[in-house]
Amino acid sequence: MRIFSNRAWLSTNWTENVRVTIDDGTITEIERVVSADPADIQVDTLLPAQANLHSHSFQRAMAGMTEYRAAGRDSFWTWRTLMYKFLDHLTPEQMEAIAALVFMEMQEAGYASVGEFHYVHHQPGGQFYDNRSELSARILAAALKTGIGLTHLPVLYTYGGVEKAPLAGGQKRFGNSVDEFFLLLEEIELAMIDTPADYQLGIAPHSLRATSPEELSELISRHDTGPIHMHIAEQPKEVLEVSQWLGQRPVEWLLEHHDVTPNWCLIHATHMTDAETKALARSGAVVGLCPITEANLGDGPFNGATFLEAGGKFGIGSDSNIRISVAEELRTLEYSQRMRDLNRNILVKKSGSVGQNLYLSAAHGSAQAINRNAGKIETGFLADLVAIDSTSQYLCALTPEQLFDGFCFPADDHVITDLWSAGRHMVQDGRHVKRDKILTDYRKAIRDLTGALNTG
Repeated sequence: MRIFSNRAWLSTNWTENVRVTIDDGTITEIERVVSADPADIQVDTLLPAQANLHSHSFQRAMAGMTEYRAAGRDSFWTWRTLMYKFLDHLTPEQMEAIAALVFMEMQEAGYASVGEFHYVHHQPGGQFYDNRSELSARILAAALKTGIGLTHLPVLYTYGGVEKAPLAGGQKRFGNSVDEFFLLLEEIELAMIDTPADYQLGIAPHSLRATSPEELSELISRHDTGPIHMHIAEQPKEVLEVSQWLGQRPVEWLLEHHDVTPNWCLIHATHMTDAETKALARSGAVVGLCPITEANLGDGPFNGATFLEAGGKFGIGSDSNIRISVAEELRTLEYSQRMRDLNRNILVKKSGSVGQNLYLSAAHGSAQAINRNAGKIETGFLADLVAIDSTSQYLCALTPEQLFDGFCFPADDHVITDLWSAGRHMVQDGRHVKRDKILTDYRKAIRDLTGALNTG
């Protein structure tokens, strides 16, 4: 496969009239200053596509269901109660249909791959499925339908809260001991044997509140290689409870008790001191930021300027999937910093294009977080590519040097024309190639699910 682009971002600069050759999902050749050939796929502007480092795909079906204020004060914790009720009715077939819709929407929004932070493992009530990896198999099936790149991140979720509180209600669908979790991983590994070469497996201890120090140590010691993802310091209540239990704040405790290295991704890390922020940056781990979800849940803004100044790496994810948009995720991240600091153009060191720094930093950080050889248009890298139309009304007044700013701030997803996931050309003319079938399956699943919710 060959792609001709009027311009492409190559390493550190824009290059005009570029041909990219792809073989077996990988970029094998890049030609500069060439003419288009009739056999080429022709696009306007080519960028490295983003990886979505954090997703709970099933939550997409809840979008719009939790925006009604009840008596008292709504918070992440009241939202979580509603999420558990939703889980009482979710079937494997529905999970697959929802995940397929989400993965399709991600690709149409500019994500070539996803790290699926998957913690629903069991039947309602907590009983194992006959096939222990039934629900992970559904995620794999959804990814295969859409062609998205996948890093599957099964979650160890052992307790309902700090101090080894028992699982309750909807949490019972999540629970595994460490030994049960490794049995689950073995089954998932078998299920992944025939998947594409860019599909891989990591682990995700859910959070300090959902594990214990002993089990976290055992999990990490038995995990050979691959990504480790973990929720950390998302809410003040979580920070307070962990501090009272372990005697240290979550990030402080984790950095002192474990070798947090570049294969780690700490999700949210919203509530950190400046000292924690700088120490986490020095570790080389990626912070996974999900600004749309963090805003929706009232989590609060990340300590972005301090983290960036200390050399920290970040990536983005769509988390609850209430809104799936690369551009909006990046702009919400920057705007959260502006509202907190009462200033403008925060997330760039010293001077330069904010949009360019946001986009490229997230592309590199997210790829690192899900252990994917992507985030750049270079030979030897996966062909995770996205094409945008610079003649769109959002971008046509801009110079090439302003295109990243145009994408991140005024533009919407309609500027995206094409997307490749490891060379699989899944979005063409702005639409996923399997959109109609995926939408039909989703609408049936959601009718059945909402019917169960309304009568249950």
